[in-house]
Amino acid sequence: MPDPANRRPLGSRDTAWAARVTRILAARGATPNGISLASMVFAAIAGLAFAALAVFPEWAAPLLLIAALGCQMRLLCNLFDGMVAVEAGRAAPDGPLWNEFPDRVSDIAILFGAGIGIGQPALGLAAATMAVLTAYTRELGTSVGLAPDFCGPMAKPHRMALITGAAVLAIFETHVVPQGTMLTAALWLVTLGAAATSLRRAFRIRHGLLTTPPRKK
Repeated sequence: MPDPANRRPLGSRDTAWAARVTRILAARGATPNGISLASMVFAAIAGLAFAALAVFPEWAAPLLLIAALGCQMRLLCNLFDGMVAVEAGRAAPDGPLWNEFPDRVSDIAILFGAGIGIGQPALGLAAATMAVLTAYTRELGTSVGLAPDFCGPMAKPHRMALITGAAVLAIFETHVVPQGTMLTAALWLVTLGAAATSLRRAFRIRHGLLTTPPRKK
């Protein structure tokens, strides 16, 4: 079973509705790995909806709504895969793989898809790269014996909140600014914010290594 100390702190995990949904999922045979796989599917849907903006701009409103919902469903799956594993006691031996790998695919699908949709694939790829780097830096810290560092300013929940908000605002942006402005701004914020997050985590790793007593051999 995953160590609760290594889980991302989430206030929603302690709510009554989350506990109720967890019990329902467990009672219906849902597995943590299956929920993790579903998160990747929802992220792919979101990414494809974003990318489709480049081909079907006249369908921008429904596509952006689908993308926003896909991002939020991805986050809900991220919440419930851990809760079904820990609170419902259904963790699997290969759970750590399914806990991390789909998240990296999801970040790439959503952010790169958004870049394609606004005609800036390089920006989408840059945002996806920086997002993956934040996760790598966190895992680097745990690999050297430090507690996992979920600090921001652009950790996964922050990235998804930003891109979801940008997608919703983009539905109405043509009344105020040129189409694509909101997603462009969001991708720049993700890129720069995730880069800052990775650097911050790296500095905290260095500090932890310099101040943590050496391990006994």
